[in-house]
Amino acid sequence: MVYSTNSARDRLIVELQARCGLRIGELLHLRLGDVSERRLTIQEPKSRKEAEIAFMPEQIANRLSEYVKGRGLQSDDRLFPICYSAARSLVRRLGANVHTVIAPHDLRRYSATYASRNGIPLEIVSKVILRHQDLKTTQVYLGKVSETEAIRWMDILHGK
Repeated sequence: MVYSTNSARDRLIVELQARCGLRIGELLHLRLGDVSERRLTIQEPKSRKEAEIAFMPEQIANRLSEYVKGRGLQSDDRLFPICYSAARSLVRRLGANVHTVIAPHDLRRYSATYASRNGIPLEIVSKVILRHQDLKTTQVYLGKVSETEAIRWMDILHGK
């Protein structure tokens, strides 16, 4: 889905959710001043804390930097000045392009599942990627583990 985007903006919207675990509301409220190298400061997060920090992989941080340079944004400008319904429509359309029914929050869920299935400890998925207060909330995101996946992880853990 990431590769089916037609613009840097659309790709970044999808990647920041699917690879960094951002909620769509957090993403749409980001301002240039909230970006510092590979860190994103989430102002007024769902946790009701004053702020939270999200992290980006280097390649996304580089793409975001190029996007910002190309737009001439000022510190207080929103990175993605679109409304929630436009973002939701964008994600649905991009999903339809690859024959998938998807909503923005599914990308956040994907971020957690991908990290977990690649061996990232639950505590990191919970506290760093999703920024949840409680591990139980993260466990709901991760869903069920198939028998095939369970066997694969046993082989990884203990060898064949």
